[in-house]
Amino acid sequence: MDITWYGLSCFRIRERGITVVCDPFEKKTVGLALPRIRADIVTVSHARPGHSHVRGIAGHPKVLTGPGEYEIREVFIFGLAGYHKVPAGQPRERNVAFFLDFDGLMVGHLGDLGELPPQSQLEDLGEVHILMVPVGGHRVLEPSRITDLIGFLEPRLVIPMHYRHPGLRPELANSLEPLERLLKELGVNEPERVASLRVSKSNLPEETQVVVLEPQAATAA
Repeated sequence: MDITWYGLSCFRIRERGITVVCDPFEKKTVGLALPRIRADIVTVSHARPGHSHVRGIAGHPKVLTGPGEYEIREVFIFGLAGYHKVPAGQPRERNVAFFLDFDGLMVGHLGDLGELPPQSQLEDLGEVHILMVPVGGHRVLEPSRITDLIGFLEPRLVIPMHYRHPGLRPELANSLEPLERLLKELGVNEPERVASLRVSKSNLPEETQVVVLEPQAATAA
């Protein structure tokens, strides 16, 4: 499996000739420009332009935006409904966390998860090997609660996303917390940093490790 992060919450996952893109973004909102990516499947955690720019993806992909169970080209996909974190009195905004099962290798993308899913739903997922977690605060779970979720699911690899990083528009970057808050919660001083990740079920670490990917989208002009 090859995993590439383009910035914010957008990933490309390639496995067994199938390409999945999660949460594609629009450059005028995010400040980064996605390359022209061709995909078979696109998952959209919520409808904001920083997570739902499906028109920017080539290849007439199957687009998933809601909770449920799906099977597309022998990939089993589970969408768990949840919500952003919002101040009291404001309307709730739905978020869908997607879990993709590639023949026993399970990848979870939490989107802008702001509330912990019910424990029964998490138990039904079985083993999650790779987990993409939002760590920027504001509308998502604070790092201490993300750490609790990681401890419950015990993924082999944790990939942070949706935090302040270079290339984001200033107004977006200023609304996000830096990565270091999560690393401190997890007690990680020097995480592995790579441009992209190549992994198989056979070479996963025995215990949970954090891998920090470098964003591969270009800064918008």
